[in-house]
Formats: sequence, C-alpha cells, structure tokens
Amino acid sequence: MYWILNESLSVILFLLWLGMNLYLFVDTFNWYEDDDAYLYTRVMLGSTLAWARASATCLNFNFLLILLPVSRNLISFLRGTSFCYRGVLRRQLDKNITFHKTVAYGIAVNATIHIIAHLINIERYHLSHSKQGGELNNKLSGIGKRPNESYLNPIRTHDTNTISEILTTTAGMTGLLITVSLILIMTSSTDIITRSFYEVFWYTHHLFIVLFIGLVLHGMGRFIRGQTPQSLLLHNVTYCKDHYSEWETTAQCPMPQFSGNDPAAWKWVLSPVILYICERMIRLWRFQQEVVITKVVSHSSGVLELHMKKRGFKMAAGQYIFLQCPSISQLEWHPFTLTSAPEEDFFSVHIRSVGDWTEALFSAFGVKEKVFQEPWKLPRLAVDGPFGAAATDVFQYHISICIAAGIGVTPFASILKSIWYKCCTLNTELSLGKVYFYWICRDPSAFEWFADLLCLLEAQMVEKGKAHFLSYHIFLTGWDESQATHIALHNDEKVDVITGLRQKTFYGRPNWDTEFKQIAENHPGDSIGVFFCGPKTLSKILQKRCKWYSSSDPRGVQFYYNKESF
Repeated sequence: MYWILNESLSVILFLLWLGMNLYLFVDTFNWYEDDDAYLYTRVMLGSTLAWARASATCLNFNFLLILLPVSRNLISFLRGTSFCYRGVLRRQLDKNITFHKTVAYGIAVNATIHIIAHLINIERYHLSHSKQGGELNNKLSGIGKRPNESYLNPIRTHDTNTISEILTTTAGMTGLLITVSLILIMTSSTDIITRSFYEVFWYTHHLFIVLFIGLVLHGMGRFIRGQTPQSLLLHNVTYCKDHYSEWETTAQCPMPQFSGNDPAAWKWVLSPVILYICERMIRLWRFQQEVVITKVVSHSSGVLELHMKKRGFKMAAGQYIFLQCPSISQLEWHPFTLTSAPEEDFFSVHIRSVGDWTEALFSAFGVKEKVFQEPWKLPRLAVDGPFGAAATDVFQYHISICIAAGIGVTPFASILKSIWYKCCTLNTELSLGKVYFYWICRDPSAFEWFADLLCLLEAQMVEKGKAHFLSYHIFLTGWDESQATHIALHNDEKVDVITGLRQKTFYGRPNWDTEFKQIAENHPGDSIGVFFCGPKTLSKILQKRCKWYSSSDPRGVQFYYNKESF
C-alpha cells in the first residue's frame, strides 16, 4: 500500500519514459531495416545503420526532456497551480533532479550505442572501396565521381584516412565535440565532485550550451545518405540490386541518386531551448534587481547569517533561493534554504563554510579577519528565487515529522518561525495539529543560532496552552570529555545545559524504529508527512522506515516521505 501511495506515480512516469524510448528505438530501427530508400546503404553498412539511427532518435527525445526538470521557474509555477495541489503531484515535482539524472543516463546509453555504431559504419564505408567489400559495394562507392551524380559513400577513396574524416567533416567534428562535452558533464556530476568541488561541477555543466549547438549542427553533415524519392520511382531496387552490371544500360536501372536527410535535432530541442532561454532571462532580470544586506552575523559554529531585503520579494516557509556574489564569480549560483519566515520584513540564509565559494564569501564579508565592515563596503549579492521545495508542504498535513541533520535544519527554521508567528497572531487557525521535530548534530556549538528560536517557540506554546503541539528531540552525536563532565554536573537542572530548553538533549543517534513505532501508535489513522534535509545515507534509512511503518490498510496510518533536493 505504501508503494502505491508514494511511489506509483514515479514508477508510472519512469515506465512511460522507458516505453517511449523503446518505441522510438524499435520504430526507427525497423524503418531503416526495411525502407527501400536505404537498401543500398544497408548493403554497405548492415544493421549498424539501424542501430545508429535508432539511438539518434532516442537521443533527440531525451535532449528534448533534459532541460525541463532543471527549469526552476517552471517547476515552481507548476507547484503553485491548483492542478498540482494534491500531495502526490507536488512530491513528484520535488523529484525533478532524479528525473534529470535518469534522462542523462538515457542519453549516455544511447550516445554510446550511436558512437560505436558510427565507428563501425566508418570502417565499413572505408572497406567498401576495397576488393573485400565486393563488387556491388565497389560500384556504389564509385557513384558520385562523374557530373550530375550524387554520392552514397561519404568516404570518397580507399586512401582516405578515417581519423582525418572524423576530424574534418561537420558530422565528425560536431560528434567529437558532443562526446567530449558529454563525458565532462557526466564525470563532473558524481557525488564526490559535487560535494568537494562544486565549482568544477558548475562550470562543466555549462558545456551543455556547446553540446546543444553541436547537436543541432551534427545532422547538417548528412553522414547517412539514402536514395531520393525521385530515384526510387525510376530505379527498381528489388531488381537492380542483383543486376548492378545493367545500371545505365536498361531503362529500369538508371544510375541511382542519393541525398542525406535534413537535420532533425533542432525540431526536437527548439521548444525546451526557448523555454530555458526564458528561464535565463528571468534569472538575468532578477540578477539586476538590488539586494540590500541589512544584517551580517558570524556564529561561532562557522555559520554566516545574512539578512537581506529585495523589492517585491515574496516567500513561503521552506523555500530556497540561489545566491551569486559577482565579486567572487560572475557565473556561479549556489542554492541556500531560507531561514526567515514569510511574516518577517526581511529574508535570511545561514551559510556554512564548505568549499571554495563559501570560503571566498566568508572572506568577502570579513568573517575570518573578524573585522567590522561598513554597509557600503559589503560585497554585492544577487538573488534568484524563491523556489518551491518539499518542506513547503509541511502545512498540508495534520501531522508532520521534520528531521534535520547538521546544517540541514535551515528549512525547518523557516517553518518553525512561521508557526511561532501564526501562534502569536490572534484568530489564526492551523490545519497542522502536531509537529515532531528531530535534529541530529555533531557539534554542540551548532545549536547556538537555532536554540534561541526553539526557546521562543517553546515559551509561546506553553503560554498558548499548546505545549503538546511541538515535540522536539535534539540528538548530539559528538562531544569531548570536558563537555561530558559539564553535562553530567548539570544533568539535574530544569533546562538543558547546552540548548537552554526544557527538553533535554539526547546523546547518540535516534532509534528510528522506536520513534516511528511510537508515532504510528499515537496517530493510528492519520496521514503523516515526513520531511528530511540531510545526507543520502540517512535519507535511505528514513524512507525505509516510512515504508515499514505505513499500514497496509489505507484507513490506517500512512507516512509520506519528502526529501529536500536542489
């Protein structure tokens, strides 16, 4: 039942994508295997003609799709429509990066087939000029040397160097360009690169511009040629292929004429490219809008807090933005979850120093030197967004579980702040009835900036008689001996020695089986949203627990898993 409610749409969409690929591949393959226009081409190339053309059609289809999942404004627009108001559709949109990667794998597979098939085709074209190629192949390869004849074999002589053919023709040069760009994009998209060398990932991914230009130009080389429709009417291929010695001597076997297909890739990619250009224009417009930095806070936990204002900026709790600092890089945009609430008159982010770009940002704001900077000396920032994310659906459920690991707490800061403001406002009713909040953190100092918010929220809930509304559990996974001694000495105090909260901090990692089992018992007939922001290893564990503890009875408790990804 869990699979039907949570993963069925993902699987259906995957099967539709896979089925469309298979249909296009088989349909194109059969066309080039059976069509009379390519009979003489098949004589030279065999079945690798159909393999090359079928994979090319699938490549066009996947290149049509590859830009759509990363069109952030389109995704945010769809999330806000009434059509996608239901949770299952919104959760599917949150898996846009997964679909983007799936399409990329499809491109890699079809590109490999296409490259191998054409490398074989080049050798077979070359072989057709030799004695081993046979008399018919020799005859076909010789066509085009006289006036008013059109060639079939793009390699004109047996002395032609196949490597130079690849490097000097339009099809060869663009094919090589596409292949190199694709290899660089794919290899720089691995987890190791994106985590440790994000800038490498960012810059190499922009080779997609080169890749798309190469794709459009690639077909102009007309490497694969077939018999023209006019020639087919005059030249009976069924008879003439076995009587090639009679060509030009009998009426039914005039010399065949050949031509290449018109380029088709541009027809596939035109619409998504126009859409993506619009996406970039919106980003450029936002880049030019002024962002005023109103507050800069450097926390001892190695976190930089930035408060900003921007005209017309409207957000929802749990959304994220892309930041650019032109003094560091004119091209790089980095995603950060908003930590402010929609009710506040500013928007804020909390940035941890990880990687070259964030370290450069810390230096630009004088964090490392601990030097106060005048507001007019602060570096300029550009903001793109905000964009919808999984965490924005917290308020769609009656019961929500928010789980954060480390700096992954940022989207829930925005949500908890928004809850606090709503509770402070009279006559505000929340459909959200209960929040379970879990935060797993290694460094005690990381609690610094977030503990104040929890203290305010805790006091507000008690004052409003809603102490049961928020159940929070903070887990500390790293501490030294002196900290352990300090904790032990103050264990009997009413408030926690680290966070200052009434709820004491737990030491170690949570037992998720115990937690999910208890929540399932507390809410036997509810639909519960589970929201997570953190590492993949923990994400997989939580997804399994959602599956295990969801009832097989649709009227029982159901856990709906949502993960932050951008």
